[in-house]
Amino acid sequence: MRYAALRSHISAHVACVAALVLSALTVAPLGAQDTARAGAPPKLTTGVLPNGLRYYIRVNHRPEKRAELRLVVNAGSVLEDSSQRGLAHMVEHMAFSGTTHFKKQELVDYLESTGVRFGADLNASTSFDETIYELTVPTDSVKLFDKGFEILADWSRGLTFDTTELARERKVVIEEWRLGRGAAARMRDKQFPVVFSGSRYAQRIPIGDKHTLETAPRAQVKRFYDEWYRPDLMAVVAVGDFDKVKVERMIRAQFASWPAKKGERARPFFPVPDHDSTLVTIATDSEATRSTVAVYYLQPLQPQKTVGDFRQQMLGSLYNDMLNARLQEIAQRPGAPFIGAFSNQGRLIRSKDVYVLTALVPDSGVEIGLRAAVTEGERVEQHGFTATELDRAKREMLRGMESAYAERDKTPSAAFVSEYEGAFLEHTATPSIAQQYSLYQQLIPGIQLAEVNALAHKWLSNRSRVIVVNAPQKAAAALPSEQALRAVLDSAAHLSIAAYTDSVSSAPLVPTAPTAGKIVSSSQIASVGVTEWKLSNGARVLVKPTDFKDDELLFRAYGPGGTSVVSDSDYLDATVATAAVDAGGIGTFSATSLQKTLAGKSVQVGEYIGAIQQGLSGGGSPKDLETMMQLIYLAFTAPRADSAAFEAYRNKIEVLLANRAASPSAAFADTLDLTLSQHHPRAKPPSAQDMEYVRLHHAISIYRQRFSDASNFTFVFVGTIDTTKLKPLVEQYIASLPATHAGEKWKDVGMSYPTGVITREVKRGIEPKAQTAIVFTGPFDFTWDNVQQISALASLLEIKLRERLRQDLGGTYGVGVSANPTHYPRESYALRIDFGSAPERAAELQKAVFAEIDSVKANGVSEKDLQKIRETDLRERETSLRQNRTWVSLLASYDVNSWDPSLILKYNDSVKALNSAGLQAAARKYFDLSRYVVVQLLPAH
Repeated sequence: MRYAALRSHISAHVACVAALVLSALTVAPLGAQDTARAGAPPKLTTGVLPNGLRYYIRVNHRPEKRAELRLVVNAGSVLEDSSQRGLAHMVEHMAFSGTTHFKKQELVDYLESTGVRFGADLNASTSFDETIYELTVPTDSVKLFDKGFEILADWSRGLTFDTTELARERKVVIEEWRLGRGAAARMRDKQFPVVFSGSRYAQRIPIGDKHTLETAPRAQVKRFYDEWYRPDLMAVVAVGDFDKVKVERMIRAQFASWPAKKGERARPFFPVPDHDSTLVTIATDSEATRSTVAVYYLQPLQPQKTVGDFRQQMLGSLYNDMLNARLQEIAQRPGAPFIGAFSNQGRLIRSKDVYVLTALVPDSGVEIGLRAAVTEGERVEQHGFTATELDRAKREMLRGMESAYAERDKTPSAAFVSEYEGAFLEHTATPSIAQQYSLYQQLIPGIQLAEVNALAHKWLSNRSRVIVVNAPQKAAAALPSEQALRAVLDSAAHLSIAAYTDSVSSAPLVPTAPTAGKIVSSSQIASVGVTEWKLSNGARVLVKPTDFKDDELLFRAYGPGGTSVVSDSDYLDATVATAAVDAGGIGTFSATSLQKTLAGKSVQVGEYIGAIQQGLSGGGSPKDLETMMQLIYLAFTAPRADSAAFEAYRNKIEVLLANRAASPSAAFADTLDLTLSQHHPRAKPPSAQDMEYVRLHHAISIYRQRFSDASNFTFVFVGTIDTTKLKPLVEQYIASLPATHAGEKWKDVGMSYPTGVITREVKRGIEPKAQTAIVFTGPFDFTWDNVQQISALASLLEIKLRERLRQDLGGTYGVGVSANPTHYPRESYALRIDFGSAPERAAELQKAVFAEIDSVKANGVSEKDLQKIRETDLRERETSLRQNRTWVSLLASYDVNSWDPSLILKYNDSVKALNSAGLQAAARKYFDLSRYVVVQLLPAH
């Protein structure tokens, strides 16, 4: 269960508004007028029952045998009265704690027994204006599928509000509130009343008021449910691999008999008033780690219904794409006025749009960063964008839509769900991908530069502005005054600013094609549909063509060594080596010019140097396969050192690390890592001061050495592959890579887990919250069977601990259990248990954890719990094996661990073979009570 303060809420992080996403828009048939509206796409069935409930049904076969079901309620925290703050969210929690057909905790218990994962497949969220219940169900069982609609109906009108369950769930909601507390929440609490000045939203944060959550009587909670959960404020969304006629019949069977409520008050809507002033809110906090400044330009709602609206959204997207590229280019310069800056426009809340300019800045650079970001907007207003910038942005936009169109029959069902939620909640229309693609082709070529440029004047208004500043408390004295910040905005229009010059390279990525090598042998791994090529330079290539997607090809490349082969004195340089290359670019291209050159292409290649491996990963469209292969070749052979760009990177990291020590969670994580590594020097967290000692040319030298011998590398390609096209490109760009045939291996740097029982307390932070990590470690016999067993044990314990710590004791919002078996450099394992709680309950919950472990050791596992693990794993595997990213990961992992790839297809057999005795033996072996680490984060006072 989740709550969302904003669709893209204000936070202290750089991405505070970067995720503002516009709802899908409707489009008219080609040739229609700008004001024309289109009906629903052919594959969408919509309807309204006599009681006012709406439904949206779409058949979609990805993933197979699955359906995404939603109950969308047009009611959220903004509808709470003053005595109900937080009760919209409380109601959402109660939907999982007793309904007409599922008493108390039976709902979660039943669904887990069918393979539905709590959290991933079964969840809900409450925001200001709506509450959405989410359920992913199998469709290959008529009984399970039908039960899914019964559950939606129970949620809509069958909550029981059992007093015992309410008392227990009240504690869980308090723990969710507690989990969300921290620097960001405290600053948000100060800023929302300013951003939403004069509006009800300022006082209706969905998580609510702690006192109300603790004391509100059952009648108050139920009153919100009775008043606002009614058919005219609800919609059912069903998208998946099913018979549409049967689904419509099921919806009518479950919901049509529910009578409309008579005499109910209309659902009110709450404006955010415009204002003529520039409001300012400055919030500092002792635990804040970054300084940000943003300007919110509040706007009236932009309609999203007609072709003209659709075109207007295109203009806005092009504007933001081009301005963000300029801002990114500035951030890559040494001495840049900001570490990063972003331009975004979209929906703030139901009644307001917003345009936002945000900058992440050094603590002393709030005014400078604000001026720089606003100046770039003013530069656009005075001089506009250039024709070459617009051309690139158009190509990028078209290419993205081309990819979506190519995958139109293989788009996952979840991608359509939010579109239909928006159609119900915000009356946006629902174009098909084909309709959108047609409009992109029709409209984008006709978009003129002047139209996009005009948005600067429209968006950079001097009305309804809010300047939002977040900063560490220690920087408070250096922060500008409200008057100084307003003066920055007021003076921007009077600046004389030079026009932007767009430098574009026409050079090819690879000026001279390398001398091609050869594929010297080819063999088949028929069981998993893989072809293995061995190349003349010693490299290996594994190729698996799939039909999971129509426009996706993924790859991974890896070789042994990593940072393990460098000395401790060179370790820091090695850790930043790939970042140095990212900052500098490749070949003759700087990072900025490379981005411009790749405009309109769907391709991505990234480098990494890990502890015992180095390599590449990425992917793209088969149409851009040669570009991807060229980037792979250049990543090996032509890293580019750029001292200016690296200095900007160094400055950025220094700023990001400068206040890291103020974070309680960072102190907790560092203590845990250092304890588990026995304070190995390579586990030491980096500091801002460390960056002073990083040497660019040494980092590049280490990078070159790590990628100097292709004979040690294996390449895995999975996806939409025509091997007749891939083969010559592999010979041209991979078989031609340099090779020394040195046979280099990774080294053991001596990092190992501690023995004995170790406990550590970290006393940091001002919130009444605790975090506990319990980690069992030890030697491990790294076999395929043992890896499956320890993973199943972690899954079992996570379910058991959630039931005990959350459902029975109401002591935590969530529990995580993870297994990390390691093959290299030493065969070992770590089983980690994490949970948050009130400080005064941490010891109690820790004791409960050990009691559950003891129970499994002593009594084994019930058939009921085995059923949950088996069904969940089998259902998850069923869908994951139809994804390219799964196969890339599995093929690489099995290859590195020298496992027979055919075992990939025997996973289901191993899951079905799970039994109580096996898991009991695993628990006795891996939960060694003589060897574990406990680290607890507690408040400072």
